Amino acid sequence: MKDLLLALRSGFGFLSTIPVGISMEGIDALMKQIYLFPLVGGALGLIYAAAALVLTEVAPPGVAAALVIAVIYKLCGINHADGLADFGDGVTAHTTVEKKISAMKDVYIGTGGVVFVVVTILAVYTSISAIPGEALPVALIVAEVAAKQSMIAFAAFSVPLHKGFGSIAIENADRSDFLIGLAIAAIICGAFAGLFGVAVLLVAQISALYMTVVSKRNFGGATGDGFGATNEVARCVALAFAAILMTNGFGWEVPLWTPW
Repeated sequence: MKDLLLALRSGFGFLSTIPVGISMEGIDALMKQIYLFPLVGGALGLIYAAAALVLTEVAPPGVAAALVIAVIYKLCGINHADGLADFGDGVTAHTTVEKKISAMKDVYIGTGGVVFVVVTILAVYTSISAIPGEALPVALIVAEVAAKQSMIAFAAFSVPLHKGFGSIAIENADRSDFLIGLAIAAIICGAFAGLFGVAVLLVAQISALYMTVVSKRNFGGATGDGFGATNEVARCVALAFAAILMTNGFGWEVPLWTPW
């Protein structure tokens, strides 16, 4: 139980800017129990939901969407967005695998990285704006749980390219972690949004598996940049899919929504 609590606390330190304190012992415990990521995602999603609940009451949809994105990056930091930028630089480098890896490791952001980040943020903004205000809090919870589970999927189905802090998860995660995490994520998403939430979760997992294919094809393996990039891409895909379903008449009726 002590290790479980340490891992969970370290999850907030690893995946957010919440000052819970973090150590290598805690990181080690977290990576051995990486299936806890969706629980952290659920807690972060609840914070986003609370912010969205207030913002949609006092601001027009476009302004509320921009402020929700600001809350997301304030709480989670920009490490994963930085990983997306580096990943984008590597993927868009039209050279050898070695030069692609070099472009990904370059400390300077290139055009590919800028495009990947801008397009992803614009897609998130558009999706949040399109989701009805009363449904947005639940959509944010489901999307964040899906994003964190997608990181497990990327790690579990990838081969680490090299040693490093970012590759610790890729080295430690396996298929059993993916399945346990998926079960936890499905319970959370199902509780908040029923089959709708589970569908959004599964689509996000498909995007994560696609990221593993892209990473392997371009770099020959996976790195911490791909791990972080998957979080950003999966959140974007989850919110976009939720928006598409809702604008086509699909929604949810769930008991947990009624208190809000």
